[in-house]
Amino acid sequence: MDRIACMQSFVRAIEMNSFSAVAREQKTTQPTISKQIAALEKYLGVQLLTRSTTNLSLTEEGKKYYKYCQQILETVAEAEASLMGKVEASGILRLGCPVLFGQMQIVPRLKAFMKRYPDVKIDLMMADYFVDIVEEGLDLLIRIGNHQDSSLISDRIGTTRRVTIASTDYFEQAGEPQIPEDLVNHHCIVYTRLTTGNEWHFQGTEGLIKVRVGGFFQTNSSVAIREAVLSGLGIALAPVWMFGDDIYRGDLKVVLQDYQPTPLPIYAVYRRSRFYPAKIRCFIDFLAEEFKLDPWV
Repeated sequence: MDRIACMQSFVRAIEMNSFSAVAREQKTTQPTISKQIAALEKYLGVQLLTRSTTNLSLTEEGKKYYKYCQQILETVAEAEASLMGKVEASGILRLGCPVLFGQMQIVPRLKAFMKRYPDVKIDLMMADYFVDIVEEGLDLLIRIGNHQDSSLISDRIGTTRRVTIASTDYFEQAGEPQIPEDLVNHHCIVYTRLTTGNEWHFQGTEGLIKVRVGGFFQTNSSVAIREAVLSGLGIALAPVWMFGDDIYRGDLKVVLQDYQPTPLPIYAVYRRSRFYPAKIRCFIDFLAEEFKLDPWV
């Protein structure tokens, strides 16, 4: 039994949640992958996975072994790279990011990145919920907002400036707030994944202002926030990059410009390791370079 090959198949099966997908990636058959993992389980004397028709789940023993396998495979890759002199960015970059940020800020830039690094393939996962980079088997995660997980490395690559915004139609009907406290008399669209909830924070000439807002619509989806603002449902406190072109066209209007919402940092987050594949560093540097040239981020 080639234990390294079996470990690779085991790790990729978890990352891809599919024996068949791993078989296609390795240009082999699904029974071959299944036999490799079964051989590992027999050798170790434990069950690593539970299988259903649609899902692969790690047992408690499997979770421990999965982390060790990742470390072992990274060490093997480091040793090979040091001897073979490999510095080119290559392989599959497993990337995660928020849904709308990915749609508007990441995907449009991928063509330029792939042109610069033609040997890198992107496997993109987009989600607005909290993503565990280890459990999802990601190489790199883009997060917006303060990051506090000391077990991961975070490189700041940009800043999200936020605005208080609504459609011109909404303001024609409801009037414009002149100070943050006026928001209590408006329909405010609340993003439920905001760490401050329905308490919006502004910086004014006299310091921090906190306003508890309300309305008839709230959501955990960044896409829904954008659509709600465009349809005139109310006022949102949201990243300006979500609405740049709409503001230029005059469909939307930014108000309370003397009271700036607290900006949010943009981080590239990745696991601690002694070896970082070039594909990770190249993508982080590429995004940081791109964001420096973008007035919205």
